[in-house]
Amino acid sequence: MSLEPLAPLAAAPDARLYLRPLPTMDGDGLTIANGLLRFREVELAAHAGDDVRRAVATINPAFDWALRRGHGNTAKSALDRITGPREAIAGLTFDRPRIMGIVNVTPDSFSDGGAFLDPQAAIAHGLALLAEGADILDVGGESTRPGAQPVSEDEERRRVLPVIRGLADAGATVSVDTRHAAVMRAAVAAGAAIINDVTALAGDPDSLQTAAEAAVPVVLMHMQGQPQTMQADPRYRDVVLDILDALEARIGACEAAGIPRARVVVDPGIGFGKTVAHNADLLARLSAFHALGCPILLGASRKSFIGRLDGDAPADRRLPGSLAAALQALNQGAQILRVHDVAATRQAIAVWEAIRGQFT
Repeated sequence: MSLEPLAPLAAAPDARLYLRPLPTMDGDGLTIANGLLRFREVELAAHAGDDVRRAVATINPAFDWALRRGHGNTAKSALDRITGPREAIAGLTFDRPRIMGIVNVTPDSFSDGGAFLDPQAAIAHGLALLAEGADILDVGGESTRPGAQPVSEDEERRRVLPVIRGLADAGATVSVDTRHAAVMRAAVAAGAAIINDVTALAGDPDSLQTAAEAAVPVVLMHMQGQPQTMQADPRYRDVVLDILDALEARIGACEAAGIPRARVVVDPGIGFGKTVAHNADLLARLSAFHALGCPILLGASRKSFIGRLDGDAPADRRLPGSLAAALQALNQGAQILRVHDVAATRQAIAVWEAIRGQFT
C-alpha cells in the first residue's frame, strides 16, 4: 500500500505520526517486547486536527518514508519502544502471558453482586484463583462500574486491607485497585506489590507522590470522565490515538514524579467512557500501545459491551465473549489479562501457546 495518501497530513504544522506493529506468530521480522510475537509490517497513522489517515507498509519503506517526511525521530523512538524488552514487575517476567485475577470486596460489583464482601470469603476466593493459575490478585474495595457511587476512604480501607494481608501472607502477588492515595499507602504497607488506578494516578493529588514513594509498579488505566457519568455519550476524535496521547502524558507525569517507565503498565480502559464501537476499535488496534514501551494490560472480562453484542447477555453469561477478547489481546501482544474466570482463561492461553509454539 502506498504511504503517499498520508503526506498532506504529515506535512501539517501540528502533525503527529504513530506507528503500530502488525503482529504475526510466524516468519522473520522484529520482535515485539519480549518476543512472543513478531512483526514485518507496520501501520502508520498521521494525525492533524480532526483528520486521521492510516496506511500499511513493510518496516524499511515505512521508515524511509517517515524520515523523508520529517518524522524519522518519532518513528525510531516508537520502534525502539516496541522492540525493547519489558522489565519484570513485582518479580513477574513477561516471557509468557500473565493472568490478573479479580477479587472484588464490594457490595455492588457488576460481575459478582457482592459475593465476596466478607473478608474471609474474599480471601478464599483469591486463593482459589491462585490455585487456578492467577499470577496476580487484584483486590478492590470500590466499584467503578458505570453509575457507581464513590465510597469513603475509611470504608475502602476497611474492606480491602484484611484481604490484602491475608493473600499476601499466603504468598500471592497482590495489586490494589484504588484511586485514593491514602488507600494506596495502607495497601502497600499491608503487602500489596502493585498499584492499579483507574484514573492513571490523576484522581487524587497525592497519588503520584504516594506511588513514587512506595516504589512499586503502577497500572495506569484510561478513563474518560467519572464512573457516575463516563458512559454518557463518550466521544473521541480517534479513540486509539487519543488514548495513546493520554497515556503517554500520564507516563510523563509519572517520570516527572520519580516513577520510571519500567515500573509502568498501561491499560486502555475497556468500558470506561467508551462505546461498543470504541471498545472494538481498541481491541482491533491494541498493538498500537506497544509504542509506549510498557507492558499492556487488557481488562475486558465480563464487560457490558460483550453483553450488548449478544442481546444484552447478563454478566454471568459473558465468558465466551471474554475469552474471545482475551485471545484477541494475546494476538496483539498484550502481556497481562485481568479476568474473573481464571481457569477458563488459563486453558485458552494454553491452547494459544501451543499454536504459537508451532511457529517458533
